[in-house]
Order: sequence, then C-alpha cells, then structure tokens
Amino acid sequence: MITGKPKLLLVDDEPQILDALQRSLRASFEVRTATSGTAGLELLAVDKDFAVVMSDMRMPLMNGAAFLSRARTLAPDTVRMLLTGQADVDDAVAAINEGNIFRFLRKPCSAETMRAALSAAIEQRRLITAERELLEQTLRGSVQALSDTLALANPAVFGVATRVKRLAAQLAVKMGMSQVWQLEIAAMVCQLGAVTIPAGVFERRARNDSLTATEREMFDRVPVVSEGLIAHIPRLDEVREIVRYSRASFDATGPLPLTGARIPLGARILCAAFDFEERQAAGDSAKTALDALRSRSASYDRAVLEGLAAVCALGDDPTLDLPVAALRQGMIVACDIRTKGGTLLVSRGHEVTPGLLARLENIGPDLASKTVRVNAPRRIAVAAIA
Repeated sequence: MITGKPKLLLVDDEPQILDALQRSLRASFEVRTATSGTAGLELLAVDKDFAVVMSDMRMPLMNGAAFLSRARTLAPDTVRMLLTGQADVDDAVAAINEGNIFRFLRKPCSAETMRAALSAAIEQRRLITAERELLEQTLRGSVQALSDTLALANPAVFGVATRVKRLAAQLAVKMGMSQVWQLEIAAMVCQLGAVTIPAGVFERRARNDSLTATEREMFDRVPVVSEGLIAHIPRLDEVREIVRYSRASFDATGPLPLTGARIPLGARILCAAFDFEERQAAGDSAKTALDALRSRSASYDRAVLEGLAAVCALGDDPTLDLPVAALRQGMIVACDIRTKGGTLLVSRGHEVTPGLLARLENIGPDLASKTVRVNAPRRIAVAAIA
C-alpha cells in the first residue's frame, strides 16, 4: 500500500516494544517491524526504500551495531538510528563506527525526543538523496556531452565505449549491482585515453589485425591515461577505481595490488565486457565470444561470466533497415555508418539522439547507403514503421 508517508523500519527482539513504537509512530510513518537483525536484513534486501531504520542495540545473535553495519551495505541511502537502554560507551562507539549511525537514543526515550530525531533523520535522507541525484545527473550529463563531442573526432573509439557501456549496465543490473550510473560513467571515460592512439591503429585492432609490441602497449596504457584525465574531477573516486582496474586480471597476474574479489565489481564487469566486445568486433558470434572468455576463465570473475551468459541469452531487439527520416530516438545503430568515400561517421552501438539525426540529415547525399541498420525496441520499431 502506498501511503505517501516516509517508510520506517523498526528492529527489536521484544515484540511489545515494537507494538508500542508502531502505535506511537504510525500516524507519521509507514512502519514495518522485525524481531531480529536477520529479519530486518531480509526486509532491506527486498525493499531499499526505507527512509530510516532504527534498531535496538541488545539483541541475541546479531546486535544493533552489527545489524546497522550490514544494513548500510544493503541500503546505503537509508538513515540509521540506534535505540538502547544500555549506557555502555563501548557499544555506542562500535555502533557509530561500524554502522555509521545518524542518532544514538537512550531508553526510555520520550515521544517528543524520538519524533524530533526521526524528523532530523528524514531531512538527512532528503539531503542525501538530493545530493546523490544531483551528482548522478550532473556527472552523467557532463560525461555524455563530452563523449558526444569526442565521438565526432573518433567514432571508432567511442563506438566501443558506447557498446561496452550498454552491455556492462545490463550485466550490472543482472548481478544486482548498486550505483550502476558509476559503472556507466566509467565505461565511457575508460576510453578517453584511447584518443591518444592513432585512428588507424585502433581500426586495425577492431579488425583483429596483428599489432606491434609498441601498439599493444598503447592499448595497455589506456586505463592509466584515462584515469589521469579524470583525476581532478571531484567526487569521482569510485569511478576512478573502476577505470584503474578495468583491465586487471582476476587471477593475480598483473602489476596492480588488488586481485580476485578485492577488485571492484564494476571493474570486473568492465573487463569482461571489453573483451567480449572485442571478440564480437572481430566477427565472433555471442556464443563464440563467450566461449573464448570461458576458456580463459581464471582471468575473469566466474559470477560475471555467468551473468554475461544470462544477458546474451536475452537476445537483441528487432533489426530494421530504415531511411534516415524514419529513425527514432532510442534506436541503436547496428552497423557502422560511412560516407561514400569510406569515412567512418558513426560506429555501431551508437544510440540515435537528436544530435545524430541532425548530423545524418546534413550529410544526406554523401552517405554510403540510403538506409541505416538499427536495433529498435518493439514500441519504437512500430512507431517508425507506422
């Protein structure tokens, strides 16, 4: 039931206390209760939209400090509060350090004090959510604008980035990764360093031609160069970490300090997505590309490869050959678009945007083909045909 009230999760091993709190707070909150830390975590696992979670400290098996620490991982935007009848300073310190709690309330706590603390928690949640959304939208928009501009200069490089971003995002959602937007930004900025590679070398690699040792070293250094280019942008620490480890091997063969499961999940996803895309660019089918990665399974997180197999099993959207005038926003270019002279204009994987439509309309007669092959979600495909 949607009430419009802030959602509050109360956790205490004494049902009578939960009943009393629920009666006191239900006029202002949509209240859910749990009689153990384990039960509270199960609720958070399926619903991360709680504004506040308040837990008792003294509970069997899992105390409030341990519960709130794990709750922070499951629902980082949920504000955490601790309610206890104990005056134990060590417990308070543990709860603050492990659970990063917002308020520490002592039992018995007056209704006025509790409502004031919960109101402050709701405001804190609002600030956290607003800041995250602003950061996400601002960074995503800035990176997209940068990528669109650089795609004009080197469509081959940013065609790869666009294809990898889409695949990585699908894989991240499949694996239940939070903060998918950070992975999407990392996928785009990860290729910024590739602008230092001559376009001819990049296209030769896309055709799976042999490269010299010097040329291979150029590609090996792309994540390092990319990370350096975004080093001075604030609030991108997690994105930089994903970029830094985007080519790291899972099996401890490499110069970077983190290996195995210690490598950020986003980086493990990008590593597999980039290699999968490279195989497909060379002409492999999805099955052949996946088999090739599985043959080197020690280099990848096995769970990521399983997720990749599940994403591949979903298949692509319908493919259409359409004139430029029939293209719609949201379609995905399925084949490279070139001029009559063979110059690459748009690499496959590029999403159709107003800017791309305007560019294709301006070039018009110089296009090598009168139609563009695209993948189109069914609702868009029907509109285009109609």
